[in-house]
Amino acid sequence: MDTHTVRETSVTLPDLDDADLDEVDSLEGEHGKLRDFRYADASLRELALSGIQLMDGRVSGLTTQRARLDDVSLHSVEFSGCDLSGLRWVDSKLSRVTFTDCKLLGAVWENVTLGDVVFERCKLDYTAFTRLRAIGSVIFIGCSLQEARFVGSDLSGVAFDGCDLHLTEFDGGTYRGCDLRGNDLSGVRGVSTLKKIIIDRPQLQGLAQALAADLEISVG
Repeated sequence: MDTHTVRETSVTLPDLDDADLDEVDSLEGEHGKLRDFRYADASLRELALSGIQLMDGRVSGLTTQRARLDDVSLHSVEFSGCDLSGLRWVDSKLSRVTFTDCKLLGAVWENVTLGDVVFERCKLDYTAFTRLRAIGSVIFIGCSLQEARFVGSDLSGVAFDGCDLHLTEFDGGTYRGCDLRGNDLSGVRGVSTLKKIIIDRPQLQGLAQALAADLEISVG
């Protein structure tokens, strides 16, 4: 199986064979399951999925004005070039899932569990991650997370690489082994929460700037 690696963190990618995928015109599936599918270039006013499983599929070019996913389980699914801004995703589990070149601006993720998940070149500005839980490898690569917020989340072992973390807020949670090397940390918020993270020595200055901003310290 193919993997995507950032430093010491490796994610197992979806194992898909295009010859096995069938074109579908809906993600609802039958009897709560959809498998071996390809869903492309749909423009929807609303996407509402609840209590279903999506397995072994590709979703590309999907655009929605409003989306809500509730109790949705994904395994071995690729999203590419999708605009799911304003998405609300709750009480769900994702394993071996990739998001590439997707817009998720202002999305709300609540009580979502991630294992072997990659976000690459995605726009996640203003997104709220509440009680997000990483139970396996998770990687953010080249993503924009301006003014995003992680609340009460477990990001243990998660890796960020080359991401825009300007005014990204970390509010409570667990961050043991969270790898923030390769990112500008001078603009993050909630520095005191980031216990036992991994950084490079040159990042200490940026982290100190962020701490000073959190504590409203004035330098005379």
